[in-house]
Amino acid sequence: MRSLLGTHIVARASGRRLALAIATLAVLGCTTRADAAPPATSAPPAPQSVLRSLAIDPALEERILALDPEHVSENDVAATLSRAPAPRIVLLHGGVAFTDRIMASTGRFLVGMGYPEMSIRSPGDRSWSMSPYEDSAKIAGLLAWYYERDGMRPMMIGHSQGGIQAIKVLYELAGRYAPEVPVWDPYAGQALPRTTIVDPLTGAEQPVVGLTLSYVSVVAAGGAALLLPNQWSMADKVHTIPDSVAEFTGFSVGLDSLAWTLPGINATTEFRHNGTAAVRSVPLPFVYNHLTVPITGPLAGDPVARAWIDAYTPDQPDSERPGERAGYATLWAADVWYSVKKHWTLEAQRLLRARRAQVGPP
Repeated sequence: MRSLLGTHIVARASGRRLALAIATLAVLGCTTRADAAPPATSAPPAPQSVLRSLAIDPALEERILALDPEHVSENDVAATLSRAPAPRIVLLHGGVAFTDRIMASTGRFLVGMGYPEMSIRSPGDRSWSMSPYEDSAKIAGLLAWYYERDGMRPMMIGHSQGGIQAIKVLYELAGRYAPEVPVWDPYAGQALPRTTIVDPLTGAEQPVVGLTLSYVSVVAAGGAALLLPNQWSMADKVHTIPDSVAEFTGFSVGLDSLAWTLPGINATTEFRHNGTAAVRSVPLPFVYNHLTVPITGPLAGDPVARAWIDAYTPDQPDSERPGERAGYATLWAADVWYSVKKHWTLEAQRLLRARRAQVGPP
């Protein structure tokens, strides 16, 4: 248990971290560049085109398939996964000013730990994250577009109202809002005239409704944001996770006056499934700040914190977490990175096994 002095230091550092981040980001601005768009087409890729286009050295393919998803080391990322295909990660920021720039710090953390930047930032405007005020059906259609072209089920990471929106997207994919959802093209910035994709692994036609994501996590989701009109429909759903994701982690900050959560696992913090999704509820230290949790970018450049994060597993005994006295949410960062590595490995292996089954070995 930390002393009251230690708690005070962490709380003050967290506040200073927020002020510094906002000031710095305000100076830097939010200039982005747009990637060159591919030729406009509403047609899906040809069956097996994703599998046939994979260009991976046979020795590298064997190393990818040999990885243990539950124990991916820093060397595994550097020597193997960094050369493998990566699923799309969609970040969803909170609903107040500057939270897009705060969530960008999470994107930079993931990139600093070894995840490819091109698999996080929007291929259109190069933004790091999406707004919780975007139409949830649009986000669901966008995730289907990514899966159709990557052959790997996407991930979502949401903060605050962005966490609520991530769960709302899962309900869109489960068909709870509409029986059909259009595919969304991020380059054209519009819905395509179809509600199905060609499954890149099987070649079968697949509705957007029914698509399953690999991993979704939310932090500080719920509470006051549910009073907003765009989230009214989630008031009775935010803690119940549908089958449109394989693994879900819900993080809560103890004594969170905005998300209305209390310390520990209780009615305000517990997430549960309503079918087959694997769901974890993880309480975070009460000294964490609702708004600043995603500010984790500097942790990737801190050798001591990085080593602790790379070695982290969810079942390890609690220990002193480097970086937290400077105000960083090291535990949250470590758990998210553990799951991202795990599902990066699983999706890459799933893709390669599908190619062997459909096309043959390289």
